[in-house]
Amino acid sequence: MVLRIACLALIWLAMLPLAHAQQTATVGPGQELVVGIKEVPPFAFKGSDGAWSGLSVELWRQVAKTTGHDFRFLELKTMPEMIDAASSGQVDVAIGAITITSEREKILDFTQSYYSTGTGVAVPIVSSMNWSTLGRVLMSFNFLQAVLALIGLTLGAGILVWLLERRQNEYFGGGIAKGISSSVWWSTLAMTQRSSAEKGPQTVLGRTVAVIWLVVSVITIAVFTAGVTSVLTASQIQGTITSTADLATVRVGTVKGTSSEGDLLRRKLTFYSFDTVMDGLKALRAGRIEAFVYDKPVLAWTIRQGFSTRLKLLNNAIEPQNYAFALPPDSPLRKPLSIAILDAIQKDSWSEARTRYLGDDPMSAP
Repeated sequence: MVLRIACLALIWLAMLPLAHAQQTATVGPGQELVVGIKEVPPFAFKGSDGAWSGLSVELWRQVAKTTGHDFRFLELKTMPEMIDAASSGQVDVAIGAITITSEREKILDFTQSYYSTGTGVAVPIVSSMNWSTLGRVLMSFNFLQAVLALIGLTLGAGILVWLLERRQNEYFGGGIAKGISSSVWWSTLAMTQRSSAEKGPQTVLGRTVAVIWLVVSVITIAVFTAGVTSVLTASQIQGTITSTADLATVRVGTVKGTSSEGDLLRRKLTFYSFDTVMDGLKALRAGRIEAFVYDKPVLAWTIRQGFSTRLKLLNNAIEPQNYAFALPPDSPLRKPLSIAILDAIQKDSWSEARTRYLGDDPMSAP
């Protein structure tokens, strides 16, 4: 029995080099590769004639030419399908906007990264003031701070005038409550330019304080009005979301099964899931959500195609991302493809392709 087990072990060990050689041979130069692909413009999209185009597709064609591989595309519908197909060996390579993540690295391999970007946030362009925007502005800390400062100055001026006038001026006389209320009321009317001279301070010191308060109040009201107008105008143009920190207070959407979903989960944000980027942007335009999170270059391209008058992309990004081709675990293609990618992205043709598909994107460096 022991002899039989030993013989079987020797046979198995002897077959390992042959199996590895066969695996390597199946992906050697001249052999046809199965390339998994899904539509994710502008990195991969299919024309009316069925031909594939896009930034990742152009790079793959150059890499396949350099390594001497023939290939055929296998279209897949979702990113989870792409990851499963690559990890199980159903495809030899998966291309498109595939983000390198630690979770994916556990079940498959990646080539050298060829594109660096980030998770973007799309928001509505607010063309008219609404109650939500107005309420958010009026309840903001800066607005409340300005109101409290204005009230404080008014109370201070009123109490100071009462201290100087309470014995010489009947209007500010009487008990403390009556005197202070009358003086604060006077300072409020003075600030709004509605006070009457006969009810104003009568002493020299009182009138000196009154003159100073009138000048200060004019400046204060002007600054306050300009500040409120500026904030309301900015909110009208920018909307209620101006940074990623605002995502915790609004309805957020993303594409299910993607790295963007993982970014939101890590930040412990609640969100709505959509099947495609187009579905999410339509919901954003309709007002069912207030922000949509996904890969920044994909969002920018999709917004330009049909949402540019209603939606916009925030300048900042949530998380950095690196795109690469996905491979089955321990694929012998990893090194030759990575070398070919490094060679391709150093050429002028790669810079021209980036500009053609993405425009002048400062985050698109490899």
